Amino acid sequence: MSWNQPGPGGNDPWGQKGGRSGPPDLDEIVRNIQKTLRGFFGGRGGGGSGGGGTSFPGKAGLGAIVVVAIVVWALTGFYVVEEGTRGVVLRFGEYKETTLPGLQWRIPWPVEEVNSVNIQQVNTVEIGYRTTAQRQEQPVPREALMLTRDENIVDINLAVQYDIKDPEDLIFNVADRPQAVVHGATESALREVVGTNKMDFVLTEGRATVVSETSALLQQVLDRYQTGINIIAVEMQDAQPPREVKPAFDDAVKAREDQVRLINEAEAYRNDIIPRARGRAAREIQEAEGYKEAIIARAEGEASRFEQILAEYRQAPNITRQRMYIEKMEQVLMKSSKLMIDQKGGNNVIYLPLDQLLRQRRSESGSVSAPPVSSSSLSGDRATADARDSRSRLNLRERGE
Repeated sequence: MSWNQPGPGGNDPWGQKGGRSGPPDLDEIVRNIQKTLRGFFGGRGGGGSGGGGTSFPGKAGLGAIVVVAIVVWALTGFYVVEEGTRGVVLRFGEYKETTLPGLQWRIPWPVEEVNSVNIQQVNTVEIGYRTTAQRQEQPVPREALMLTRDENIVDINLAVQYDIKDPEDLIFNVADRPQAVVHGATESALREVVGTNKMDFVLTEGRATVVSETSALLQQVLDRYQTGINIIAVEMQDAQPPREVKPAFDDAVKAREDQVRLINEAEAYRNDIIPRARGRAAREIQEAEGYKEAIIARAEGEASRFEQILAEYRQAPNITRQRMYIEKMEQVLMKSSKLMIDQKGGNNVIYLPLDQLLRQRRSESGSVSAPPVSSSSLSGDRATADARDSRSRLNLRERGE
């Protein structure tokens, strides 16, 4: 049978009846679909008119299809929130809730959608340089060069670490990437802090101050715009003058270091000499205090003794006067090394050079070849000296009378 000849029962190979040729009528297909839908929702059954239309499933079949479609659609609402992230659920674009890590469910699209935000990842933003894949730092002069308060230019490289503390604020208030937002805010805050300080302060002892002020100002700006970004750390990688003036600045820094070193040495010398001088002064003051106390005590003692002698002198003036004379002469002659004896009733005066005798005796006792002095000779000398002392005292007393 050829392809254009009708088949058994007057049907052609394309399923047309009664010898009709061509595709089925589009209007008839639409009418059949309408009838089927009306039958499903309570209208008439959906068979084709004249017994020649396309057949469609009944109410039970369509209901099963709808139920399966709803189940499949509901299953698409399950999602998993990874560890360290938060899921922000939006219902028709409006914030609904923030879900924790684990298996969660939402109303499937297009009713609700979920945006995952990583809150544990620490990100780094570099200002003034970029780290390449080979771990090399490539300078970015457009970001690094900044103007100070004294109208000098400094080259600063800064690194900022941050994470996300509020996923809701990040999604609704930040249209750009968080890294770009932190980069722009950091550069603005750093330029403001550097612009309020002098060049020497920024490059030397003020680095820690610049870092702390930049971190505080950066966090304040991010919180003001409710970005949901938290600054963890701000680290200054490098701070130096431009290359054109770096040699001169190095000389100035070296001179400043020498100045600090000399000041420290002077401080050390002062800390060593001042306590020593204070100790010497305190010692001399104490010695003077002791001397004063001794003089006062001696004067008081002499005054007390004089009062006692005065009382005795009033009772026996001659005896007291003679005794005072004798005691004073003993004190004076005790320190003398010469002895003169005046014989009573004669004109001869005996002179004894005691100092020479004493020196001679010491030399004789100290020499090795000197003969030992016997105890009898020593006792004889002592007896002679005692006799002479007694005679001299008697002569003095007679003269005092």
